[in-house]
Amino acid sequence: MSDLISYQLEDGIATLTLSNGKVNAISPDVIAAFNTALDQAEQDKAIVIITGQPGILSGGYDLKVMTSGPQNAIDLVAAGSTLARRMLAHPYPIIVACGGHAVAKGAFILLSADYRIGVEGAFSIGLNEVQIGMTMHHVGIELARDRLRKSAFQRSVINGEMFDPQGALSAGFLDKVVAADALMPTARAAAEQMKKINMKAHKNTKLKVRKALLETLDKAIELDKSFSF
Repeated sequence: MSDLISYQLEDGIATLTLSNGKVNAISPDVIAAFNTALDQAEQDKAIVIITGQPGILSGGYDLKVMTSGPQNAIDLVAAGSTLARRMLAHPYPIIVACGGHAVAKGAFILLSADYRIGVEGAFSIGLNEVQIGMTMHHVGIELARDRLRKSAFQRSVINGEMFDPQGALSAGFLDKVVAADALMPTARAAAEQMKKINMKAHKNTKLKVRKALLETLDKAIELDKSFSF
């Protein structure tokens, strides 16, 4: 499939493994590979598991691209936001198996999925944009507002508070935390359980539940096209 995202299909479960350097930076090429993999998964009518490498899902957008010029930053964030919207509306369940850190766009991948599993350990999960001098974009605010618990939303978005896995579970970034060696077996077990879902009902219910959010994100994506990060 790609050097950046491998695609493995087994028994109706497609595992997408992100591999882009030490921090699995999200670049334009990674987003293109993500979209290609999701196209294939949709064609295969497969439940999706997204994962990274041991210790990290992703450290966020590729800072080389983000600092290479205002338009490059805008374009990368727009592509990432469009990917998040696509994940939220994907017709089959998406599970994220987070093997460690998930920062900024890495955390937004968690917020764009249907079920999120993390691992125990000294890992940081959250939105550090204000820590690194970036004003949070409109899509990021609205996605966090919808998916995070109210008590954690402003701490996360405005204060840039980072959470350990148990804190991320309480905040709403994760649905379950397991031992590291149980991560992929737990993800596969969740996928097997989701095979019992009627996929047409899943898709239609997902779109009904997320209708307002998807409409809000469409407007936010447009606002971010003229936004200064």
